[in-house]
Amino acid sequence: MTNTTGKMFQVTTFGSSHGRALGAVIDGCPANLELNEEDIQKELNKRRPGTSKLTSQRNERDHVEILSGIFNGRTDGTPIACIVLNKNQKSKDYSNLRQAPRPGHGDYTWRAKYGNYDYNGGGRGSGRATIGHVIGGAIAKKLLETKGIQIVSHVTQIGNIVANTVPLNEIQHKIKLNPVRCADNVAARQMEKLILDCKAEGDSVGGVVETIATGIPAGIGEPVFGKIDGDLAKALMEINAVKGVEIGSGFDAASCLGSENNDEFIINPMINKNDINLKKDVITTTNNCGGVLGGISDGMPIISRIAVKPTPSISKLQNTVNLKEKDNTPLIIEGRHDPCICPRLTIVSESATAIVLADHMIRSGFINPSNIKRTIF
Repeated sequence: MTNTTGKMFQVTTFGSSHGRALGAVIDGCPANLELNEEDIQKELNKRRPGTSKLTSQRNERDHVEILSGIFNGRTDGTPIACIVLNKNQKSKDYSNLRQAPRPGHGDYTWRAKYGNYDYNGGGRGSGRATIGHVIGGAIAKKLLETKGIQIVSHVTQIGNIVANTVPLNEIQHKIKLNPVRCADNVAARQMEKLILDCKAEGDSVGGVVETIATGIPAGIGEPVFGKIDGDLAKALMEINAVKGVEIGSGFDAASCLGSENNDEFIINPMINKNDINLKKDVITTTNNCGGVLGGISDGMPIISRIAVKPTPSISKLQNTVNLKEKDNTPLIIEGRHDPCICPRLTIVSESATAIVLADHMIRSGFINPSNIKRTIF
């Protein structure tokens, strides 16, 4: 089983939904990055259950403890180990799943591969395991911020309700105004109603989450294997419940002409202004490529979208099989589950994106791998 991602900035996650604890070990973070538990906690709070009526009512504080890798408030170059204890497991809710795989879950396939499967809350395959993603992502984001890189994720669609486009500089503020984390507050109210209607019916609904990374220099990524968009797509597809990924215009590019899809280059008209955030002399008039050309960043915002399936744990009557008796059998799933995963998945998408970008920033020479206070060469 592979539990580690990254080449130079590596994140190894561990733990399960109903085990004693979950967490992550981050190896390859350069020394001298200012870091404390609050930096990680504020990110974990965005994916905590029980924070609104749209989420699972499992009551977990998700308090993080840093065990190693920090000295005098800064990273010291050694592995950073972090742990979050589980406090509110209710394993009895899953006793009927011992021999009955849930439709839409990995229960059956995990059994087929490993034989010995922790069916309580999905075990290691639970969405709760993304706590490790968020821990690694929080540290990656702190590292990226030293280079002026910012990442934000927001919900753009729930079911058949699609949000209107909101200016990039307004997204970070507006997603805090509603529990859906949608920047279009009119659409957010409709989305919230749809989610609650599905919840009342014992059902669930999916959607789309968009992630935007800004401040990235041109030149990170590899042209053949190790493309920045390839690694990003892989990281996003490895998030639970994600069934599709697109970069930039994505699948819409298939219906465009080349003259419509190409992003034309221009000299940055702001280049002569005294603004430290405007470091690029060449930009594009559009961004259909999503900030990536030939597998390498072009300096424009890197934009991705993920298609998120409806939560498979629903309380409606479903059909499955009894693996021991070899019979067909009805199933009603108990327990506490999100009627829509998208709102809490925004921070997981941000985290996965941050881990990939931090790894590539180090690999491409923009961040010193040993000490952030030193230049690379």
